[in-house]
Amino acid sequence: MLQLIDVCYEAETDGSVKRILDHVNLTVEDRFTALTGPNGGGKSTLAKVIAGIIKPTSGRVLLDGTDITDLSVTERARRGIAFAFQQPVRFKGITVKDLIRLAKGQDISVSEACQYLSEVGLCAKEYIDREVNASLSGGECKRIEIATVMARGAQLTVFDEPEAGIDLWSFSNLIRVFEQMHEKIGGSILIISHQERILSIADRIVVVADGKVVEQGVGKDLLPGLLTGTGICRTLEEKL
Repeated sequence: MLQLIDVCYEAETDGSVKRILDHVNLTVEDRFTALTGPNGGGKSTLAKVIAGIIKPTSGRVLLDGTDITDLSVTERARRGIAFAFQQPVRFKGITVKDLIRLAKGQDISVSEACQYLSEVGLCAKEYIDREVNASLSGGECKRIEIATVMARGAQLTVFDEPEAGIDLWSFSNLIRVFEQMHEKIGGSILIISHQERILSIADRIVVVADGKVVEQGVGKDLLPGLLTGTGICRTLEEKL
């Protein structure tokens, strides 16, 4: 279980200090939690605070009751937090096989590495020895990143808009991949998304706007209001 307690984050912008996150209190313990809200509302910043990429100005981050606020992204990864970027990182000189083995944390066989690629819809034979560089499309990189996250088997996996830049086939199968992840790993998945199909599978939906959690609740109860624009999140209507 992950807990954010009174978390604030401030950054200097154009010579002035702006509060990006404003006293956020949040618990993540469900199978699927979807984080949504208007652009610029603080969602990605909140995800980076959870992953340890940035440190909150104030407040605490707890993982299973242990304070991890001051731990680095590497230390949090060791404790079971994985983060998938909206724009996946490319690694010149590192093959897909190497990346999956690094994520797994052990020297797995080629056939095992290929299985992760197959689960995200990539032909293992074509990709296993390719470098993770500019020769890959954004959609290919996104699928490879999801394969590495699956190999990582983290207690908590955070996806920042996993549907961004991927093709229609990939999006159609993204839901299935998330369900498989939970079945195999048993951990929690936190997904930042505006997509109705992703929000519709969430056990819990959390709406973030102006740096605050403005609404949260059981996914099937909260989603209809978001779709019709009758709830507090009317600003999401165009996105949904």
